[in-house]
Amino acid sequence: MGAEERRVWILGGVAVLGYAAYWIAVAGGVSYRVAMPWTVGAAILAGIVLHIAATAIWREDANQKDQRDREIARFGQAIGQSMLVIGAVVALALSLTEAPYFWIANTLYAGFVLSAVLQSTAQLFAYRRGFHPW
Repeated sequence: MGAEERRVWILGGVAVLGYAAYWIAVAGGVSYRVAMPWTVGAAILAGIVLHIAATAIWREDANQKDQRDREIARFGQAIGQSMLVIGAVVALALSLTEAPYFWIANTLYAGFVLSAVLQSTAQLFAYRRGFHPW
């Protein structure tokens, strides 16, 4: 497994675990206005720390990125962005119907998380099953 594939695993794992932690906190009675910034911040920090740790452990290929890695990254980002756009459109529709802030904020957060998960899944599929650029 190369450095870029490890980075993709970290991104996907942190997104899922951070979102799960958010919902556990909200279900436990913590306000979404408190839980959301903390879990987003913790997920960002965890991603950075895990990326640094992976780079320190596997130094030999830490900075190696070839054309295939760049194409897979571009492919995953294009797929992931679709979910981000869908989440934004749904949040916009919710705001136009004057839905409660809770639903608008959670729709945006879900869009970000689903974007990261979809991007990671597409990239891991490309790494594991092969990638053939159009």
